[in-house]
Amino acid sequence: MSDSATNLIEAGSASPQGGERRRGIDRVIMLLEALLRHRAPVRVGDLAKMIGAPRSTTYEIVNSLLEAEMLENVGTEGYVYFGRAMHLFGWAYSHHNAHYRRILETLDRMAAETGETVQMCGLRGNKYVVLDCRDSPGPFRISSDVGVEVPIPWTASGRLLVGHMSREELGAFIPADDYKLPDGRIIAPGEFFADVELAREQGFSETSALADRFTWCMAAPIRDGHGAINKTLCFVLPVD
Repeated sequence: MSDSATNLIEAGSASPQGGERRRGIDRVIMLLEALLRHRAPVRVGDLAKMIGAPRSTTYEIVNSLLEAEMLENVGTEGYVYFGRAMHLFGWAYSHHNAHYRRILETLDRMAAETGETVQMCGLRGNKYVVLDCRDSPGPFRISSDVGVEVPIPWTASGRLLVGHMSREELGAFIPADDYKLPDGRIIAPGEFFADVELAREQGFSETSALADRFTWCMAAPIRDGHGAINKTLCFVLPVD
């Protein structure tokens, strides 16, 4: 472990009280999550506001992350963003996980064979995210924002990813506001629950003109070694 990484761990756990130690570590996580959600460089002072932490504490965390190369300075006006160490962490994950590598190979092959946009999708908490994507090279391009959290009911993949849940569990899991589409239309919860059950029976899911009135999506499950669905492959095409 590098000295800077060791210092970062110590900075997050310097307090003698267990609860305070956890809060220090939590702030590191909150800071990284805030950057991920913002998807662009941020000034340290603004980061402090985003995570609700004192500026002095935020500067201390940021300095440790800079030393560890988990963050890097962007420009000359105090902006910071993810550093090259974060790339190495992601590289290590994708190369260690043979199952993940095979999924990426399939993603590449399907995109090359079909010429359409193909996504690998999953959940983060109670939201859907695109984990990786190969965009269509055709004239009608549908691009995807990797990592952006989207309400589950808006997506074909979401109907598969929550297929292990009962209606009662779904009702508690999905926020009421997530049934409202970007154009103001409302998906009735009962209709969504029925879609989840149909996707479970069919082994695939398809949606049309939900989050985007001009796209059609079809998702297929990717099961882990225990048979659970924690990822999907999804085709995204223009509605004819």
